[in-house]
Amino acid sequence: MDRSKPAAASAAAFYRRLTSTRSSLRLAAMLSAAFLLAAAPFGPAAGSPEGEGPGDGEGKRSLGARTIAPPAPVWIIAAYDTAGKPNMMTASWVGIACSRPPSVAVSLREATYTFGCITAGGAFTVNIPSTALAAVAAYAGSVSGRDEDKFSATSTTPVASELVNAPYVKECPLVLECRVSHTFELGLHTMFIGEIVDVKADAAVLGENGLPDPETLAPFVYWVGEGGFYGLGDRLGSVRELARQFMP
Repeated sequence: MDRSKPAAASAAAFYRRLTSTRSSLRLAAMLSAAFLLAAAPFGPAAGSPEGEGPGDGEGKRSLGARTIAPPAPVWIIAAYDTAGKPNMMTASWVGIACSRPPSVAVSLREATYTFGCITAGGAFTVNIPSTALAAVAAYAGSVSGRDEDKFSATSTTPVASELVNAPYVKECPLVLECRVSHTFELGLHTMFIGEIVDVKADAAVLGENGLPDPETLAPFVYWVGEGGFYGLGDRLGSVRELARQFMP
């Protein structure tokens, strides 16, 4: 049953009643605009960029199915190769994976030398560089350990972990020692889940609460798509403080 005609007639009659007096003119104009908007087809307006609708002055453009999710962490991953030689590489397809057990995720291409090192040794360390080590991180992610001794080239120091079968970078102020607990082949990349056995930090980067302080640790991030390193900006506030803006 078609109810659209009776509904339209009722709306029109209501509209005429509203416009019968001068005091109702303003309300009638508002309702007229509302009827016009309701009648418009749902979706992008004609001639507008895809995804841009009424009232959306900026709009959004499709960038395709790509790994554009900036910023990304900058971690130096260290492991021993099959000959026991320390190797390191910079990776940004990384992050926290689990709180209990505390774990991180590191995704690497099989073609990388470090992939073979981690696979053989079953362990790795995550080394968080400060901005003073930005050039070291850039180099460690640009050349292969098959061809270069990256520790020697950057004058950095490998230190043997006492807890896992992997070295860490002495000059990095924050280190996570990890044992591989799971491996997932995702496609081009394989994800290594590393259970954190211990976290080591230079005393100089610890705040009053005994945890790393962002200003003294001075980490930096990788801007995906642009290919640059960027330092951290100003503190915006605690999560609790910011969330209160929307809480009763």
